[in-house]
Amino acid sequence: MTNSPSVRQHRSHPRQYEQNRFVYPVLSRRSKGISIGVNLNPDKVCNFDCIYCQVDRRSESVTQFVEFEQLFDELAGMLEFVSSGEIFTDPRFADVPSEFQRLNDIAFSGDGEPTTYRNFDEIIERAAQLKASLGLDAVKMVLITNASMFHRPVVQRGLKLLDENQGEIWAKLDAGTSEYFQLVDRTKIRFQQVLDNILDASRVRPLVIQSLFMRVHGEPPTSEEIEAYIDRLKDVLESGGQLSLVQVYTVARQPAESFVAPLLNEEVDAIAERVRTRTGLAVESYYS
Repeated sequence: MTNSPSVRQHRSHPRQYEQNRFVYPVLSRRSKGISIGVNLNPDKVCNFDCIYCQVDRRSESVTQFVEFEQLFDELAGMLEFVSSGEIFTDPRFADVPSEFQRLNDIAFSGDGEPTTYRNFDEIIERAAQLKASLGLDAVKMVLITNASMFHRPVVQRGLKLLDENQGEIWAKLDAGTSEYFQLVDRTKIRFQQVLDNILDASRVRPLVIQSLFMRVHGEPPTSEEIEAYIDRLKDVLESGGQLSLVQVYTVARQPAESFVAPLLNEEVDAIAERVRTRTGLAVESYYS
């Protein structure tokens, strides 16, 4: 593992963050603040091929590899830029509501599945060291993941490091049945593997579940599919798993496939209410 990074090594210029290749700021209404995204898949390769994905995979990648030192130069500069409040003098963030003018987290997501990165645990460790060196221990570290790789030892080590450093795991679950899972997520990975990984991880720490529902060829998910999805959440709870929150949302930007469209706000809310009623879990709805 690497040693703790030195702040004097940072060479990035925060106001030029649009030139960054790996790190970017986002106003996140789900996080209720500014989230600093870290892209561990600049090659745009993912082990899922979701029909609703909003990553433009038709354009050529700017870079194929994660350049470790540049990534952490960019991250250090961005942490300082946001935590100082300087970001809110930038025209692109000047209209952020006052209650959202805070640094909430470092989020590992990007253009693919972050846990497929071969040095995932090392990235998590060094990011934790960096935020500690800047006095930002309270800043969360959020992993946004499809839960497909939790069984790998390098990922398990990374999850443990997240647990020790204000970490949260936001695991994707978009289906209740294997058939619907294959329809929307289009992957060779078995649905049961994802379910098993979610259960195993949630027995160690609470997970946030992220679930996107949409119209496919004009049709929303059937009532039976939503009931099966809720059953999968209940399976986790009844088997000793912990779920701190379920986020129910829909398509907000141009998806990968033209036959995908968003649900109405009231349809999203109706699914959220069904989850809340049947499971007793905390549930939030998002439309954009």
